[in-house]
Amino acid sequence: MTQSTIQKLDEPTRRDFISGAAKTLLGVSMMPGAAFAAGGKDRKLPVRKNPAKKIIYLYMSGGMSHLDTFDPKPEAASEYRGNLGVIKTSADGVRISEYLPGIARHMDKAAIINSLHSRTGAHAQARYLMRTNYSKRGTIKHPHMGAWLLKYEDRINKQLPGFVSINSGSRSAGAGFFGPNFEPLVIGKPDAGLQNSRHFAGVDDETFVRRRKLAVELDRKFHGNYADKGVNAYTAMYDEAATLMRSSDLNAFNLAKEKDQVRADYGEGSFGQGCLLARRLTESGVRSVEVQLGGWDTHQENFQRVQKNTAILDQAVAALLDDLSARGLLEETLVVLTTEFGRTPKINKNKGRDHYPKAFSAFLAGGGIKGGTIYGKTDENGTLPVENALTIADFNATVAYGFGLPLDQRLFSPSARPFTVANHGNPVMELFS
Repeated sequence: MTQSTIQKLDEPTRRDFISGAAKTLLGVSMMPGAAFAAGGKDRKLPVRKNPAKKIIYLYMSGGMSHLDTFDPKPEAASEYRGNLGVIKTSADGVRISEYLPGIARHMDKAAIINSLHSRTGAHAQARYLMRTNYSKRGTIKHPHMGAWLLKYEDRINKQLPGFVSINSGSRSAGAGFFGPNFEPLVIGKPDAGLQNSRHFAGVDDETFVRRRKLAVELDRKFHGNYADKGVNAYTAMYDEAATLMRSSDLNAFNLAKEKDQVRADYGEGSFGQGCLLARRLTESGVRSVEVQLGGWDTHQENFQRVQKNTAILDQAVAALLDDLSARGLLEETLVVLTTEFGRTPKINKNKGRDHYPKAFSAFLAGGGIKGGTIYGKTDENGTLPVENALTIADFNATVAYGFGLPLDQRLFSPSARPFTVANHGNPVMELFS
């Protein structure tokens, strides 16, 4: 039966067909409202040896200028490069913006991709696309890349959340159709610890446990009558929260446990402290952590604003890579730095740069990345990729490959729509050693 024929089937028939195929191929069945797996077209990709185990996903919200960070053009005319200079790095022949001296020290263990491109130039849609690998739709919510990793690899430390989102807000992409068990724990203020994680005044641990048992007993009949997946997931999340409240692992969220000098090394702002919290959580066994830095929408006074933002970024990322490396965590942790699109190569009349999805950059470190690598190239003004152009799907497929995820395995949404983590993207396997 052809794909077009399948799409013409009404929903129950279509669901029955796919469910039957899954049973035949994999011995799995489809429960109402559940996602299940089936094999897609196998591209015979080699299995990654020693894949990364954890991800720290640094998201530059607003559209980071590629020309002023990882793809500077010192030979271009001033209306493209401004007065920006370039500096040498720890990798032979690799030059980056003078605004990034700390990151420059780590280029021997990192890779830059300078040939990303897309057709999506609106913030909300572009952010969604980068984080989920799919275009935004009103009828479905797709999982964040961090949720995909958690879906396939499960938690490392069962006492802690598998996915934590710092400074990203509650409206950021999350579990999507994977359901509540894969939602990120959202942290608004990284230096405030995990809020609402203590008992009320006057309630000791014994009283809390007794009340919790009573609540479970009162709910027993309700759960027996309404075996709903969402209700059960909510109950499981409540149980996990109660367990965490009584666990020593709660200290992973407490930045006060760090020395003052370490906190200063990362920077005082929420992004720097968020990166420090990401390191603590990663070290404690959290599978996926996202930290967001906003302020990259530089339509006016681009160079002043980029210089201020890169100072925050450079200090935090350099400290993070120093820390992960010193603690022996860098090889098992993939650090991903990305954004929704680039900025116009030509400076506008307001000394700014506008939205520009046709070319932009990303940065990868650790997790087996081949250090000192520049992948892809834009033309002399940073206008278009001219070598190894990479789509967002290709980029996310590369990240997924870094974790050894099955790129061609299809997971089905509750409406029986098939999705893959790579969304038909092709991974750049040569970025890994």
